[in-house]
Amino acid sequence: MPDLRLDATDIRILNELQRDSGRTNLELAASVGLSPSPCLARVRALEASGVICRRVALLDAARLGPSVSMVVQVTLERQTDALLEAFERAVNAFPEVMECYLMTGDSDYLLRVVVRDTAAFRDFVIDRLTKAPGVANIRSSIALKQVKYQTSLPLEALLGREP
Repeated sequence: MPDLRLDATDIRILNELQRDSGRTNLELAASVGLSPSPCLARVRALEASGVICRRVALLDAARLGPSVSMVVQVTLERQTDALLEAFERAVNAFPEVMECYLMTGDSDYLLRVVVRDTAAFRDFVIDRLTKAPGVANIRSSIALKQVKYQTSLPLEALLGREP
């Protein structure tokens, strides 16, 4: 990745978009202290550079009905490039898997899975996850309470700047 040169205005724009990407360009420009045209140009440049990769609506799962988050550790039979790629392709096809990380330590992958209830999780594990390529062991935990959920990156900390 090339070294990006983000100035304080770019960081303000990114922070505001992380808080609410649905606002109009006029609203965004006013909140970061720019006129609309330069603000839009900066947003487009951030999109073109890939810093802004997409904009989404964040949904409240609790308002949609019952749901449970499961944290799942998966260990593969072996770690070959072909098997890792095959497992990752399979996991990417499972809409219940919200996040998937290749890990160091005791397990190969850590997944966050969201399902309706424990019966749906059982079906997911038995019917789909155990059949993913190379799965040797699955350990899961139920998340009892979401203490913190954040989608905004800590830009100042990541860029080594003061907030």
